Amino acid sequence: MNNTREVEVVVIGAGQAGLAGAYHLRRSGFEPDRDFVVLDHSPAPGGAWQFRWPSLTYGKVHGMHALPGMELTDADPARPSAEVIGAYFDRYERAFDLRVRLPVNVRAVREGPGGRLLVETSEGVWSTRALINATGTWDRPFWPRYPGQETFRGRQLHTAQYPGPEEFAGQRVVVVGGGASGTQHLLEIASHAAATTWVTRRPPVFREGPFDEGAGRAAVALVEERVRQGLPPRSVVSVTGLPLNDAIRQGIEDGVLDRQPMFDRITPTGVEWNDGRHVDADVILWATGFRAAIDHLAPLRLRSTGGGIRMEGTHAATDPRIHLVGYGPSASTIGANRAGRAAVRDIRRLLEQEPAAA
Repeated sequence: MNNTREVEVVVIGAGQAGLAGAYHLRRSGFEPDRDFVVLDHSPAPGGAWQFRWPSLTYGKVHGMHALPGMELTDADPARPSAEVIGAYFDRYERAFDLRVRLPVNVRAVREGPGGRLLVETSEGVWSTRALINATGTWDRPFWPRYPGQETFRGRQLHTAQYPGPEEFAGQRVVVVGGGASGTQHLLEIASHAAATTWVTRRPPVFREGPFDEGAGRAAVALVEERVRQGLPPRSVVSVTGLPLNDAIRQGIEDGVLDRQPMFDRITPTGVEWNDGRHVDADVILWATGFRAAIDHLAPLRLRSTGGGIRMEGTHAATDPRIHLVGYGPSASTIGANRAGRAAVRDIRRLLEQEPAAA
């Protein structure tokens, strides 16, 4: 343990939630490298945004709230979101001197001596009194399992690997998933592919009219209740429904967004249902979402019997040292900002109550 470095707070993840937490630590008088450190495994600034597909331009982004203290202004809606937001995060980190360390892989967080936590990484060990975990979901794409999946002779890929629509030219594509990504993929692919088929487990819910502050609070409250009970979180988008905008209306009218129920099995040449229907496919694109990337917290045994981490505000109910921002109700960009502020407020109180071990 001779190479262990001590800080007051470790922030894991430099996406929206992690940078918001780092900003509020800085505002509260914590000094980077001395009092706190921000670790991220990505090769460059931008969090998970840097890995988004090129055709996801900034104008298509499903809500991007500015980071605290610096607006994102004059962004070209035609530029890839990965470029726009990556450059914005880079400016932000430098403007507030957050000194994000990357690429650093966090392998595990364990109990340490004196009530501290040990954060084991590819760059050594940090000993900390509190933790802001802001690792999001991008690193844990969810792949459902269906009978015959391993026999399919075509290509299977997940949203996390989506390369853009041109790669599907002349192919028969089955898109699985009723969220924002699934519909965006379909609308892009349809004009390039030989045929598309859209399947979802549940009928999609389209939302008309403005999504005002009251509706947003109600949606967040539904997600929040799940994590209070220790259940795995659902995304905020999953409870708000899909906005019925002009592109979606056109997709419905053109027959592109013609939802079919979930198939029952996968065959070597496509997918089929128990009623005998079969659709030939060259590609199955799984737009089936992501799960929280929190495996590195496993040594702390935070999961409840419900499968998730039971939360009180932004911290684990069983351990007030550990804050999860960008988890559950704070997974939206505006929610991540608020959670970062709340986490730092609670951490300050905790550290003031519990003096550092001698």
